[in-house]
Amino acid sequence: MVSSVEITGPVGDRYDEVLTAEAVELLASLHRAFDARRHALLEARDKRYAELAAGGTLHFLDETSGVREDPRWRVADPAPGLVDRRVEITGPTDAKMTINALNSGAKVWLADFEDANTPLWDNMVTGQLNLRDAIARRIDFTSADGKRYALADQVATIVVRPRGWHLPEKHVLVDGEPMSGSLFDFGLCLFHCARPLLDGGTGPYFYLPKLESHHEARLWNDVFVAAQEHVGLPRGTVRATVLIETVPAAFEMEEILYELREHSAGLNAGRWDYLFSIIKKFRTRGREFLLPDRNAVTMAAPFMRAYAELLVRTCHRRGAHAIGGMAAFIPSRRDPEVNERALAKVREDKVREATAGFDGSWVAHPDLVPVCREIFDGVLGDRPHQIEKTREDVTVTAEQLLDVASTPGEATEEGLRNDVSVALQYLESWLRGTGAVAIFNLMEDAATAEIARSQVWQWLHNGVELAGGQVVTRDLVERVIDEELGKIRAAVGDEAYRRGRWADARALFTEMALSDDFAEFLTLPAYARMP
Repeated sequence: MVSSVEITGPVGDRYDEVLTAEAVELLASLHRAFDARRHALLEARDKRYAELAAGGTLHFLDETSGVREDPRWRVADPAPGLVDRRVEITGPTDAKMTINALNSGAKVWLADFEDANTPLWDNMVTGQLNLRDAIARRIDFTSADGKRYALADQVATIVVRPRGWHLPEKHVLVDGEPMSGSLFDFGLCLFHCARPLLDGGTGPYFYLPKLESHHEARLWNDVFVAAQEHVGLPRGTVRATVLIETVPAAFEMEEILYELREHSAGLNAGRWDYLFSIIKKFRTRGREFLLPDRNAVTMAAPFMRAYAELLVRTCHRRGAHAIGGMAAFIPSRRDPEVNERALAKVREDKVREATAGFDGSWVAHPDLVPVCREIFDGVLGDRPHQIEKTREDVTVTAEQLLDVASTPGEATEEGLRNDVSVALQYLESWLRGTGAVAIFNLMEDAATAEIARSQVWQWLHNGVELAGGQVVTRDLVERVIDEELGKIRAAVGDEAYRRGRWADARALFTEMALSDDFAEFLTLPAYARMP
């Protein structure tokens, strides 16, 4: 049936090693079996949003109370390589990052085809090649200045994050329809990497992003079962950690674990996208769901603390790992004071997570691995995790999860300018093919860009008054855009600015932040501007 699959992307070096007839056959099989269900679930997302926009709310589901109340079921025991996860590092799958992440000393590397990656066709296929080469220990990289990068003897466990259910892979048409980006990324990785990973003592492990319901988790589980059967792997070989990074998913954590239980590796507190989801889902509900400056919203905010503690309790009750959120700081080699202040915040954040019961946490830079490891070592000692800490003291209500109004902090002009500048700088880089970008000593990806542009949209459409007295209007935002672009141009120089894609970045930001309609996700409007 491969004859009815059309690959429209250009052919690059070694692409034939990934896009083999057998691998494409698996992709086509997954598309035909599951794409209709995927679209139905995306329609269910739209229906749920319409209910929220009409004044509805979120709550723990009555129809699944039996799952939550049954104390007997547990997820599968941790798989090899996923027993101790005290430090995980994230990043895209280019060759240099692949080597640095695997050598970083972290227990796990999240090989990211999603938020830290621009879905250019070459990125998606070359990333799969880099995974194959890394697993076979034949990957290397030499920088422009002649520095050579190669794998160390001990490397991190690889966990792959495919794209979310909402994103297509427009370069692969099955029976005339674009296939799911999720199934493309997952299918190629499973087909080429599962057996070499198993031979190396680990297995095909995944992070699942942007889920909004246990029905979406059930779809993933059915995909795992079908794909394992297709390639001849025992059921339960695949393991998946779900990112709880949407507000609806926070109300279905236990059900999500249940649906994936034989394939489950736990849950992760994907907190940056969680903030974006708050704005996205309640964008028409006025000031009740307004957030202050994004950099002022910490895990100490009541609604974020409730979400994190519920995640730990849910995971540990079912024998699953609870993994904490991202430390996005990038150490500065030129400013010790910046480092000192930022590292103090990183330590505070990781101490809070380890004390709350998380079994590990994320960092975005290799220099933060020792910091995170030291803190979790201090709590875990020789234990690989603290799943036995069941947090029976935690009780979280729906009202607490939705108590955005109690978040401390203000909306400020400084926050508005930061949102605009970060989003513009990220989008310009994203459009050139780089999805993980260092901006103001933070590693920014699609999640932080989404928060930035959606916060501008929220403030604008609610006529928010900033701390200095200015009201957020379209004229104010457009003036800030001009001024921040001027600062960027002065910093990079006229020639570099002209070579960049700043006009496209401005147009895309304006489309997503200033239009009456709320663009659904960063990559959907941006896809039209990509080759």
